[in-house]
Amino acid sequence: MSTAIEHLIGSWDEQQAAYITHREQRFDIMLDAIAQLLATSDDRFGADGTGLTVVDLACGPGSLSQRILDRFGGIRVIGIDYDPVLLTLARTWLGERHGDRFLGVDADLVGDWRGALPAGAVQVAVSSTALHWLEPAELVALYAALGELLSPGGLFMNADHLRYAPDAQPFLTAVAAADDERTQRDAHAQGAQTWEQWWANAVDHPALGAHHAERERRFENRPPTPHAPLELHLNALRTAGFSETGVLWRHVDDVVVLARR
Repeated sequence: MSTAIEHLIGSWDEQQAAYITHREQRFDIMLDAIAQLLATSDDRFGADGTGLTVVDLACGPGSLSQRILDRFGGIRVIGIDYDPVLLTLARTWLGERHGDRFLGVDADLVGDWRGALPAGAVQVAVSSTALHWLEPAELVALYAALGELLSPGGLFMNADHLRYAPDAQPFLTAVAAADDERTQRDAHAQGAQTWEQWWANAVDHPALGAHHAERERRFENRPPTPHAPLELHLNALRTAGFSETGVLWRHVDDVVVLARR
C-alpha cells in the first residue's frame, strides 16, 4: 500500500477527531455492543464474529469498518457509500488490510440501496457521522428498510451529532457549540487538517482525483438538511419494528443511538 494512502487515512482520522470530541471512545462503545451480541448469540457465531455480517451505512473511507475488522477477526463488513472518492479509498485501504472480509458497495441510501447488497443475512448495521445528511423523511425510510433487513435480535447503531433545538434549548445549544469550538481549536493547534485541507490533498491523489468530478455531480443538488432530533430517530426506529431503542453513549449532543430488532 502506498504511503500516500496511509497518510490520507491517518489525516482523515485526525481531522474527524477535530470535529468529534471523544471519537475513539464512541467507536469503542459500539464495538463493545457488538461483542455483547456475540457473547449472547447462543453459539450462532464464532467468538471472533465468524458468521456475522455488518453493514456500514455511508462508510466513508472505512474508519468504523476498519475498527470492526481489526477487533473481530471473523466478521465480514459490507461498506455502502455514494461518494466515489471515499469509497475508492475504503476499498483500497481495507482491501489491502483485510482482503475479501470487506466489500465496498456503491449505492445511494436515498433509493434502493438494499438491492445492491449481496445475498445473505445481516445481523448488524452501523453508521458514524453520516446520517445527518438525510432529510427526516429519508431517514424514516432508511430505518424502515433496516427493520426489514436485519435478522431478529440484530443491532443497529448510529453515532452522530443530534443537535439540540436552538429555540427551545438555547443554553444546551451554546454548551455544545463551545465544546465543538474547543475541540477544533485544540486539534488544529496540534496540526490536524481542516475538512477543506483534507479534501484538497485527497483529490491530488491520482486514483482518488479521477472520481472527483463524479462526486461533484452526485452531490451538487443535495442542500443542507433540516434538523432531525434524537426523538425522531428513536420514534422512527420503534415504528420500523425495533423492540429495544435507546442511547448507548452520549457526550453533549454527540450520541450513539442503539436499536435491537
